[in-house]
Amino acid sequence: MSGQSQFQLLRTRRFAPFFATQALGAFNDNAFRQAMIVLIGAFLGFSSQQAAFYEMIAPAIFILPFFLFSASAGQIAEMFEKTRLIRYIKLLEIAAMLLAVYAFHAHQVWLLFVVLFLMGLHSTMFGPIKYAILPQALKNEELVGGNGLVEMGTSLAVLAGMMAGGSLMALGDWGASAASALVVGIAVAGYLAARAIPPAPATAPGLRFNWNPFSETLRVARYITKNRTIFNSILGISWFWFFGTMFTSQLPAYVRDYLGGGPQVLILALALFSVGVGIGSLLCERLSGRKVEIGLVPFGSIGMTLFAVDLYFARPLATAATGLGAWDFVLAAGSWRVIADLVLIGLFAGLFIVPLFALVQSRTERSELSRVIAGNNILNALFMVAAAGLGLGLTALGLSIPQIFLVVALLNAAVAIYIYTLVPEFLMRFLSWALVNTLYRIRTEGLDHVPEEGPALIVCNHVSYMDALIVAGSVRRPARFVMYYRIFNIPVMSFIFRTARAIPIAGAKEDPALLEQAFEAIDAALADGDLVCIFPEGGLTADGNIAPFRPGVERILQRRPVPVVPMAIRGLWGSIFSRKDTRLGRMRLPRRFRSRLVLALGEPLPPEQASAAELERRVRELRGEWA
Repeated sequence: MSGQSQFQLLRTRRFAPFFATQALGAFNDNAFRQAMIVLIGAFLGFSSQQAAFYEMIAPAIFILPFFLFSASAGQIAEMFEKTRLIRYIKLLEIAAMLLAVYAFHAHQVWLLFVVLFLMGLHSTMFGPIKYAILPQALKNEELVGGNGLVEMGTSLAVLAGMMAGGSLMALGDWGASAASALVVGIAVAGYLAARAIPPAPATAPGLRFNWNPFSETLRVARYITKNRTIFNSILGISWFWFFGTMFTSQLPAYVRDYLGGGPQVLILALALFSVGVGIGSLLCERLSGRKVEIGLVPFGSIGMTLFAVDLYFARPLATAATGLGAWDFVLAAGSWRVIADLVLIGLFAGLFIVPLFALVQSRTERSELSRVIAGNNILNALFMVAAAGLGLGLTALGLSIPQIFLVVALLNAAVAIYIYTLVPEFLMRFLSWALVNTLYRIRTEGLDHVPEEGPALIVCNHVSYMDALIVAGSVRRPARFVMYYRIFNIPVMSFIFRTARAIPIAGAKEDPALLEQAFEAIDAALADGDLVCIFPEGGLTADGNIAPFRPGVERILQRRPVPVVPMAIRGLWGSIFSRKDTRLGRMRLPRRFRSRLVLALGEPLPPEQASAAELERRVRELRGEWA
């Protein structure tokens, strides 16, 4: 997929049928729910209090299966071939929608809630498959783009389903028939799309099914908490649902009381948020360079906070206007600020959520991924319930809706700071991503040569003070860098290096004790299965050429034999922070800003072949004719 748009995936059988299946499912969930709400609220003769009660309990009925069956769904998704499971789940959807047809026409409210429960069960069973099948179908460099498309498709399908289901049911005498034809037709289309999904083998076919959902839920909790980075990523995903639930649940009253809008403005507000999420999700691939870039997560959370705060200031007081149409609202004074805030909150939410899903998928064992996603779904449901409870509580305390938005924005900032304190890798990746992508334009070759797991060494030529950040911002797997202690102690950058657990080193004549400590730290890192990057020249190039590699790499391999990946940085000499533009050790104005760089990686060498001379030869070959 290198050099191609993520939209190319929509032309492939390994992705397009799955994308259509999940989008149609999201559409139908929301089309049915909105049709049901309109039917209960407008056509069954209930009082406003009764209708409000049914509307309030509907989300709880839909979410209930997530608590009851997610753990079991995760097991089933591991044990059996996923494509066949998807087809069975789509048959369940068709059966539920046929039952909905009868409920729509018979005006059986209790039966409508049975169907709602079944649709919640449908989503519960599909969820662990939905995100676990992507790593099986996509290459590593396609994972971010694929997740971006899924989030974009889901966001727009949810909006379209709400609009279509509610609009058709509102047609009066023909409403029930029109809504029935829609939900059954979409369910059948989803099943047909599912039949085109290629096989996805079971990841744990020998797994023994645990029939006790409570003990299995506890077991799933252990799966999601055993890796701190994965667990905090799942917390971030759940926070996204908390944040989104808080905002979308307040939107109807906000539109009515603070924007003076009618149903058209509510649809417009939901559309703006959904389109923003879609745009942000798609931008992730371009901004991340088609790799799992968790540096986008802090960027997303910062934007969500800033524009949620601005939404409070944009319209803090209730308006006297009522029943505005969409166009009237757009033309009203101050509306463009609200429109921009809604779009940008959604956009940064997309930047926030897509890398988190991709990170969970890329760092979780394939045989456990479905159960981890099931645990994620349980936690998501808990956070959504908590969001609903907090919204009710803040309203009872007398806070206005803009004030609730402000509280959520400040909570978002506090939660972000807490998560980034627990897992500094998120913030470190953001700082390195921001610095590197501000100063350079980078293309990579051969990233797949870096082993996905297990200990390994990367050896690279040393051109500038930014080399470690450039490598860290490009290689998908976190690496520990061995760097000259004076570079390690550069102000500001030292925070990034320490957070990344870089290993400072000095020459034998400068500080022999620090040199020995460095070799001990390198061996310990490799023993722990880490990726370690070293610059065997022993210092920055003074003339742009590669200096002879020192034998330290051989000493490392004698003690701990591991694969070695040669790497070359091309095009960096003469750019900012290289020595080409220095005189007497003082940096002058660089000749090139936003330089085009290439990071080229060769095939791993077994340790017995990885002499300093051979590694130098390989790095020179990768460097080619570039200066």
